[in-house]
Amino acid sequence: MLIANDTTYVYNLRYEVIERLIREGYEVAVVCEKQLYVDEIKESGAVFLPATIKRHSKNPFTDLLMIHMFYKVIRKYRPETVLTYNIKPNVYGGLVCEGLHIPYITNITGLGTAVEYPGFIQKITVLLYKIALGKAACVFFQNRENKEFFVKKNIRCKRGRLIPGSGVNLEKYCVLDYPDTKEVHLIFVARILKEKGIDQYLEAAKEIRKKNESVYFHVIGGCDDEHYINILQKENESGNIIYHGLQKNMLEYQKMSNCIVLPSYYPEGMNNVLLESAASGRPIITTSRSGCGEIVEDGVTGFIVKERDTRDLVCKIEKFLAMSYEERKNMGLAGRRKVEREFDREIVVQAYVDEIKRLER
Repeated sequence: MLIANDTTYVYNLRYEVIERLIREGYEVAVVCEKQLYVDEIKESGAVFLPATIKRHSKNPFTDLLMIHMFYKVIRKYRPETVLTYNIKPNVYGGLVCEGLHIPYITNITGLGTAVEYPGFIQKITVLLYKIALGKAACVFFQNRENKEFFVKKNIRCKRGRLIPGSGVNLEKYCVLDYPDTKEVHLIFVARILKEKGIDQYLEAAKEIRKKNESVYFHVIGGCDDEHYINILQKENESGNIIYHGLQKNMLEYQKMSNCIVLPSYYPEGMNNVLLESAASGRPIITTSRSGCGEIVEDGVTGFIVKERDTRDLVCKIEKFLAMSYEERKNMGLAGRRKVEREFDREIVVQAYVDEIKRLER
């Protein structure tokens, strides 16, 4: 049984795990919120069990209902192993599995801002992690910083493994032809949050567009923070950016893009947009933040910028704009080779199969 936030997440990042387990002869059930790709998940042969996952809720009553929901579905199906992803499924799913004596494998997909910064929420979440993950059969970490956080906070687990994020499907994300046009299209793809660096991106767009109107700044993603809805509409109307909202199919945008820009200081696991972009042969401009910086070799596959530093972001974008067509194209191809070496999704899938097989011995 896989428990995660929603079907979009499961299809985009965990579908290959489901496929492999079904090929290995397992029955698979997916428990999560219903969003996109429900039919595709069902067509894989998995059973879809819709659930209400309030990932942003801070209401204790709502969370108790979530725990009860996990308890009912796990007790009913009694899976041999439960795979949990995302913060609340990890914590509450882990608590239920521990209480029902069912083996579970947890994936730390990122700490989130509430966990990273000191305060009451961090203390509560760390306490829950200590209770929920102490008996996990294995805890997968997507970057070293997350693993070190667990050590620092004395969150002990029986077995921990470092994996290359969610990896990337190298067949699905093949190298795209690099656009040879006078216009340059830079793309920001993320949930619209302050910590994703959207403010720095908008400021850089405004400054560079004043000097060079052949550079287009695109923004793709839904607004997790409603504060940005009016801001993005205003910037779109002024011509500083082109806002596309949340998009299901990114292929056409990847084809037109010259570079992916994500000046994030969000506590990522491993950023999947950057992995997919590098796999498609696109240069990347991002920060050295864990979950972003591992994907880029500065000056080789893209550029590293300082966190929360608009001036440095503008400088790096201008440095990219000064490059020739061949230099940009070769930078993207170098990123593809790096992903092939280090971030193939099959590495992650095999890690899951190995841990499940280990539990059976």
